[in-house]
Amino acid sequence: MAMDMDFNGDVACLDAELLQLPEVSPLTLKSNPYVAEKLFDQWLSLPETASLVKSLLNSAKAGVPLNVPGATSSPKAASSNSLPSMFPAGSAPPLSPRSSSGSPRVVKQRVGPSSLGSPLKLMSEPVKELIPQFYFQNGRPPPNELRERCLFRINQFFYGHMDGLQIHEFKPVTKEICKLPSFFSPALFRKIDVACTGVVTRDAFVDYWVNGNMLTKDIATQIFMILKLPDMKYLTQDDFKPVLRELLATHPGLEFLQSTPEFQERYAETVVYRIFYYMNRSGNGRLTLRELKRGDLIAAMQHADEEEDINKVLRYFSYEHFYVIYCKFWELDTDHDFFIDKENLIRYGNHALTYRIVDRIFSQVPRKFTSKVEGKMGYEDFVYFILSEEDKSSEPSLEFWFKCIDLDGNGVLTRNEMQFFYEEQLHRMECMAQEPVLFEDILCQIVDMIGPENESYFTLRDLKGSKLSGSVFNILFNLNKFMAFETRDPFLIRQERENPNLTEWDRFAHREYIRLSMEEDAEDASNGSGDVWDESLEAPF
Repeated sequence: MAMDMDFNGDVACLDAELLQLPEVSPLTLKSNPYVAEKLFDQWLSLPETASLVKSLLNSAKAGVPLNVPGATSSPKAASSNSLPSMFPAGSAPPLSPRSSSGSPRVVKQRVGPSSLGSPLKLMSEPVKELIPQFYFQNGRPPPNELRERCLFRINQFFYGHMDGLQIHEFKPVTKEICKLPSFFSPALFRKIDVACTGVVTRDAFVDYWVNGNMLTKDIATQIFMILKLPDMKYLTQDDFKPVLRELLATHPGLEFLQSTPEFQERYAETVVYRIFYYMNRSGNGRLTLRELKRGDLIAAMQHADEEEDINKVLRYFSYEHFYVIYCKFWELDTDHDFFIDKENLIRYGNHALTYRIVDRIFSQVPRKFTSKVEGKMGYEDFVYFILSEEDKSSEPSLEFWFKCIDLDGNGVLTRNEMQFFYEEQLHRMECMAQEPVLFEDILCQIVDMIGPENESYFTLRDLKGSKLSGSVFNILFNLNKFMAFETRDPFLIRQERENPNLTEWDRFAHREYIRLSMEEDAEDASNGSGDVWDESLEAPF
């Protein structure tokens, strides 16, 4: 039977004792609230219950004192006004027996009527505890003390500039207030001056930096927010161009490039390629905030801003490193169409690489080329290649070469895959009249060097856990470095111990820069040091 009343389950809380079921223990109902609710629903559906509830409601509306069955503590009243039972006569389950001590079952009795005198016990709403806000969409607001101190500094820099600061006047604000590298000044200026008015007022800067909670963000997040496009959640290569243009225009160590805009552009491209090679571990060209925080780019930018000699900033920004990369590319690109094919790349390092590994590189399995020309790699592709080839201790390099050797792409390097690449090395050693080293001996040596979890195959994790992983790849496809590893030049070993902070790439770039400089000096001397070279034939430096 449907009832003409609404029951708000959020306000009323069912008390098992108030059901007054002599056939069922209250303890049983308390431990099974779902059963209690079902019993209560069944009780509500009884005709006697509907009449009782309607009578109580009418009495309450008329102001008559309620006489609720079960609301009195009198045993006689309780027995004479018993509520309708859930169970038919004789079908109630038996009560639990007395305990072994002989004491009767203890049943908790309710003393006195409920607040509304009904079998439903209305519970007061719990007091809401005030929890401080812990999530802020635009970041946590700065503490008042920090905010006031920052506003005081802002007022100092904008004093006397009621109309705002122009872009050439904005650098002290970027450097002193925002604590960012100075070459971020134009990017930050344009981020605030969205209307392109040519000035940034005090209020506009306060609104962006202080009210926008940029003040409390870490420097990686600040740089990420400044560089990225609106509504984007990642950085692209183009997002770095404004700061690199400013770096080229203002850094004293790059001043000599201002007369050659073409090489300014090449330098900027190389820096960006190096950044994404090391930082963008997913390799999708989209640098996330997490990747930015995990890398060392921020420290390198700060170093570049403080150091006048750009060549001392070995990570990403060294001009000498750019010079080596570009000259290596120029040497291989014989027709200077800015593309390299297989025959060009096989000459790299005085024919150090095997044909099989070069074929594997051009299969684009380890990395898709960006050149968009079939069978050719562009300058960006070459940057990725040379960084991988000359510093096999880095994780991006290990991942690159692992994909090359993993012919079936199953994530492990097997004996057959490694032997496939070593066979060409063995043949080259025989052609050079050198004593060949059998693959079985090489495999035992590799197992000792890497110490894999399972000696029947090698995983990328195994290789990343060993400092000799780079030498394993050299054994498989770079004959020159393989022979150098076998001889172990004491001079190079001593150099590594003296400068443990230098990477293999740093040492290679330093050696090559000296060699290229000496060759250029000798060439200048033979040409009388005054002739202008033919740019179509010579390296453009």
